[in-house]
This record gives sequence, C-alpha cells and structure tokens, in this order.
Amino acid sequence: MAHSKALLVLENFIGGKFVPCSSYIDSYNPSTGDVYCRVPDSGKEEVEAAVKAAQAAFPIWSSKSPLERSQILNKLADLIEHDLEAFAQAESKDQGKTITFARTVDIPRAVYNFRFFASSILHHTTECTEMATVGCVHYTSRAPVGVAGLISPWNLPLYLLTWKIAPAIACGNTVVAKPSEMTSVTAWMMCRLLEKVGLPHGVVNVVFGTGTKAGEALVCHPDVPLISFTGSTLTAQRITEKSAPHCKRLSLELGGKNPAIIFDDADLTQCIPVTLRSSFANQGEICLCTSRIFVQRGIYSEFLKRFVAEAKKWKVGNPSDPTVDMGALISKEHIEKVRSYVKKAQAEGARVLCGEGVDSLALPTGNQKGYFMLPTVITEVKDESCCMQEEIFGPVTCVVAFDTEEEVIKRANSVKYGLAATVWSSNVGRVHRVAQKLQSGLVWTNCWLVRDLNLPFGGMKTSGIGREGAKDSYEFFTEVKTITIKH
Repeated sequence: MAHSKALLVLENFIGGKFVPCSSYIDSYNPSTGDVYCRVPDSGKEEVEAAVKAAQAAFPIWSSKSPLERSQILNKLADLIEHDLEAFAQAESKDQGKTITFARTVDIPRAVYNFRFFASSILHHTTECTEMATVGCVHYTSRAPVGVAGLISPWNLPLYLLTWKIAPAIACGNTVVAKPSEMTSVTAWMMCRLLEKVGLPHGVVNVVFGTGTKAGEALVCHPDVPLISFTGSTLTAQRITEKSAPHCKRLSLELGGKNPAIIFDDADLTQCIPVTLRSSFANQGEICLCTSRIFVQRGIYSEFLKRFVAEAKKWKVGNPSDPTVDMGALISKEHIEKVRSYVKKAQAEGARVLCGEGVDSLALPTGNQKGYFMLPTVITEVKDESCCMQEEIFGPVTCVVAFDTEEEVIKRANSVKYGLAATVWSSNVGRVHRVAQKLQSGLVWTNCWLVRDLNLPFGGMKTSGIGREGAKDSYEFFTEVKTITIKH
C-alpha cells in the first residue's frame, strides 16, 4: 500500500505480484469532488504482460479438480467476509453509494458470488445418449476455454467484478480483469487476499485503466478468446466490432429502460416503497432500476400523490451517514448528463414534481462539492421523449397513466431496451399474461430485485447478448465436446 501526498496509489496485479505503472490517472471521491486515489493508466504493454501470466497459469489451474477450485473460492469468500466492513467503507468512498447499501448489498453479494459458484461447479452434469442399433454411445465433456477477458462497470464494482471472476475461475479458466477506472479500489483490495487463499500466480490478473486503452487492448488481444462485459450498449457495440476479426465469444450485459406497470388492483402499501427503491436505490445507478412507471388511470392520482410524498422523504447526503438513503452520483460529468435529461423534459412540457430544480438540497460542509442530486419524479411526459426512451442511469423516474392491459404492454415494449420489468397486480392470471408479453429478460411481479442465481440473468434487444447464472455461466466459460464411442 503506497501513498503520495495522502493519496492512495494502486498498482496492477499481474502474475501474483503488484506491478507499478508508468502513468496514472486521478480517481475522485464522488461525495467531496476531491481526488483521493491514483489508478494505473494501463495500455497494451500491461495487458500483454497480464495475458502472458494468465496463459502460463492456465495448464496448472485447468488441471485442478472442481473440488480443489471450489475450496479456494470458498476461502476467498471467507476472507472478504472477514473484512466486510473495510470493503464496504472503501466501496462507499470510491463509488459514492451509501455505506448502508455497500454493507448490505454490494459486499455480501460479492461474498455470495464466490460461494455460489464454488458450490454450483460441483453439481453440473453432462449429456449421454445411446444408439443401440449402430452400437454407439455419445457423451459430452466440457473444458475451460482459456484466458477470459472480464470488463466490469463502476456502479456495483466488486459485486459485478466477482460475478464474472467467480464462474470464470470455477470453470478452470484464468482471467485478465479490468474494473472501471473510476471504482478500482475494492478490486485492488481483493487482489491482496489472493495469495492467502492459495490461488496459483497468474490465475487472476487485474489491469486498471480506461476502456479506450486497457479495455480495448484486452478486447483486441488475439489470445483472449472470450470477453464478458457489463456496461453501456454503446461500448458493447465497439467491443463487438473490435472482437469480430477474432470470432470471440461474447457475453454482454447492457443498459435498460425498465418499466413498472401498476394495475388498479395493486397493493399500494407494498408497491410504493418497493417502487421508490427500484427507482432510486444506489442513486438510480443500477441497470435494473425503474425509470418508467405506468399507472392505471383509476389509481394514477392517488399513486402519484403518495409516491411523490414518499420520494421527498428520502434523505440525500454524506454516504458515510447510516441514516442517508441516497449518496453521490459517480462523477461530475455523469451528474451533468442526468440533470440535462430533466432540463430536456421540462423543455418538452413535462412537469417535475419533486427533486432536481424543484426542491433545495442541504449538504454538510464537507460535501458541498460532491455530486449529489435529489430523487426526481417527472410526469406529463410523452412516450417519445428522450426521458422515456433513453437510459438516464440516475435518480430520475417518469410516471405516466394508462388505461388498458393491451395498451400498456405495447407502450412498455416501445423502447430499444429489454432488460427488466416489474408488474403490480393481485390478479394471478394477469401477471402471468403480462409477463409473457413483455419484451424483458427479467420480469418481477409484486417485488423487485429478488434473484435466484441459478436462473438466467440478461436482457433482450439492445440490453445484451447471452445470459449469466449457474448453467448459463458454466456454458459460457467452457467449451463443449461431443464424443462418440463405437462398441
């Protein structure tokens, strides 16, 4: 751990060692607006070294049994859990999220990712068929692919990084990971634990830096046969183009413009607090957050009145305050982008009922330069508006009325994204019917963000390619072979 003028200076983790970089970039504390960390500005040279280390480790790691790999994953989970508070504090400071969210969501889920895949790798089966008429038996076998390139985003840093690392190494691959340059600290902290769990050098390599330099070098590397990426649809398009000459295997988990559909028989006492959380949790910086709320006309006025009243109660401020509901957005550039959508909506004739530009935000002295924004509710907005069509990725949600089931399904599907949706109704037949017709990879009814990691996770349309989960991740991170035995 190195410091320069009280700044934390990170180093790449390559071949089991921390390696300094020739140049660095500043990383900001979103709650203060101050630089507090320096992150390696890696490029081709660093990625090349990491890929070579991963290639060298592959024969050793891939030859280990699933049980041996499982035991190491469980040990790593134990160590992260032991240091949960330190990881949570770092994640909150680095990303701007509340300490409560980091303690209860981010770090526990990172721990569970390792434990889940440590278990699931022990329970996969292969296929076998018999053709008695020709005296043949066919069976399949699966083997790790090689060096996996893993690129994770800034909104749920360790949570989503481990969601990729855990299945990749559980399956016997080695990895070169690139976290977001804006939220690199917890990845660096995790690397400090790898030696303690007995992970062979080179199995996990972490290269820090920007997408345009380090990320592109990883995507374009001919010896990295598969890329798992979570981030924006625009970046995914570039990854697809750059990886095409190498015919790489891609898993792309991308953006969303997720609808909540609230029918007039919904239980609003449950619906409103959950929809507030689905709209504003983690400052709205979750790909699964609700940003379009369709409310049946009979309860529209009541819902809007109660929803806005509750949104105004959300406390925004210093992320380290355990009573705060929302922390800071990730960066100055991002909060300016989010605010611009509110201004565009107003220019189009929409009404802002609470939040940005309507209510005042009082911040502690030390947070005056931070990137804070109140939960913002917009109404009287057209479906064609950019606020109803584009991913804002902030604490902004639009509330509009609808009349019929058929109408709202059509409107909910009228965007280029198809990641997640929520449906609120006490009619069991209706929730099944609507869920089947929504163009979304995930549909929650009368709840939000309840996840079984055994089941597929991913989106339709421009929300992604492929799925993640126990079976899907196993299939992505392994090659299948069909073997025929004549007897």
